[in-house]
Amino acid sequence: MFNKNNSLEDHQLDPNNIPAHIAIIMDGNGRWAKQRHLPRIAGHKQGMEVVRTITKSASNLGVKVLTLYAFSTENWHRPEKEVKYLLGLPERFFNKFVPELIENNVKVNVMGEIDKLPNSTKNAVQKAIYDTKDCNGMILNFALNYGSHDEIVSAIKKISSRVKNGNLNVDDINDNVVEESLMTSNLRDLSNPDLLIRTSGEERLSNFLLWQVAYSEFVFDKTKWPDYKDSNLKECIHEYQNRHRRFGGLKNK
Repeated sequence: MFNKNNSLEDHQLDPNNIPAHIAIIMDGNGRWAKQRHLPRIAGHKQGMEVVRTITKSASNLGVKVLTLYAFSTENWHRPEKEVKYLLGLPERFFNKFVPELIENNVKVNVMGEIDKLPNSTKNAVQKAIYDTKDCNGMILNFALNYGSHDEIVSAIKKISSRVKNGNLNVDDINDNVVEESLMTSNLRDLSNPDLLIRTSGEERLSNFLLWQVAYSEFVFDKTKWPDYKDSNLKECIHEYQNRHRRFGGLKNK
């Protein structure tokens, strides 16, 4: 069961300024394993355990949506053995942790080209979504077989089809119309992350939520994902709380 005794005061966090939506690019599994002379899959296995830890921490802190970049459309180009292992992780994770998620009122959501996944992975995803459908706490949102370019192209096709069918005028296309056509649309007003974290020290977006992070705060943590802890998440949130979000405008004019 998730431990509810984490203290915000220990990390000087403002409980009234916790980012509602945190997105994480979980990077560094392979390099973590290589440093220990282990196969890359050992890093992914440890990374799965960290997902549980960070889910617990985010839920306890009051985060409403935690989006994790679990498998990108580009990851298919990795060695076949590694791809097979990565695609088996959702089944392992959900089989092990869904009862704990339900106990703590965490709802599973998955976005991406799910229909293109192996049946065992797809079935595990669908079962986890169904099993947690009545939970109304934090949403654990996995980006699985996801790529932002594909998402945006798909949105353009949906909008074009509406125009072609006479259900939408070109002049009526705006931000809301686009956002309604993206894979995050079911998150409604929580679609856009307040905070984007990337681990392992790399500083790029890697085709992740390109539309949605337009006004997100970015924090790049040098810690490799298998070493990422509750304290790392709190440090990233502390950094976020010391930023001044202006959304293109000015405060205190």
